[in-house]
Amino acid sequence: MTRPIHVIPDIHGQRAMLEDALARIEADGGARARVVFLGDLVDRGPDSRGVIDLILDGLARGRDWIVLSGNHDTYVTRFLDDGDAFTSKGHPDLPWIAPRLGGDTTLASYGIDTDDRALADILHDARAAIPQAHRDFLARLPLCHQEPGLLFVHAGIRPGVPLSLQTGEDMMWIREPFLSDPRDHGPLVVHGHTALDAPCHYGNRVNLDGGAGWGRPLCPAVFEGRACWLLTDAGRVALVP
Repeated sequence: MTRPIHVIPDIHGQRAMLEDALARIEADGGARARVVFLGDLVDRGPDSRGVIDLILDGLARGRDWIVLSGNHDTYVTRFLDDGDAFTSKGHPDLPWIAPRLGGDTTLASYGIDTDDRALADILHDARAAIPQAHRDFLARLPLCHQEPGLLFVHAGIRPGVPLSLQTGEDMMWIREPFLSDPRDHGPLVVHGHTALDAPCHYGNRVNLDGGAGWGRPLCPAVFEGRACWLLTDAGRVALVP
């Protein structure tokens, strides 16, 4: 019998939503449930620090969790390591601290004010305030995870390209041509990144990002083989094409 694998999409600093999602997962699969996090742990929501603390605590207690990297997670490391605040592919004119990208709320969760301050001063304070353990954790996150018949990745893949040739930019940033490609990718691709009003199954891929970064619910899912269910207050609800 296939062991279920639970999935949490883009959290975006929503610790309270994450706690609720983990409670639903534990109710469905117990404390030993396998969980894949699809990345974008930080930005926009009010408690990015709390999200990372919660995940690190779970990993330290031996939870069977796999945490993938999203593009927003790399904003943090690129800013702290390289001093580069302009790394968004979608909004290259905006610094990471702009409300649209959400770095201002991430830094606020570490006690750093970004209002009317020079980037150099913000960087200085961020390097002092953000724990090295958080920086190391975000820097080490893998880009994808495979299970039989399933591929978990933050944004998607470049259609027709072997997984070994996919780039980090593809897996953390891609929208088109991935989103409109109807072809079978081999494994069912489970991703987030492109916020919807609610998770959706497209037959060859499942987008679980229901828009928690914009205040909509964070809805975890569970897979048994390629079959998928959303975990709601009422229990499992099948998600089908």
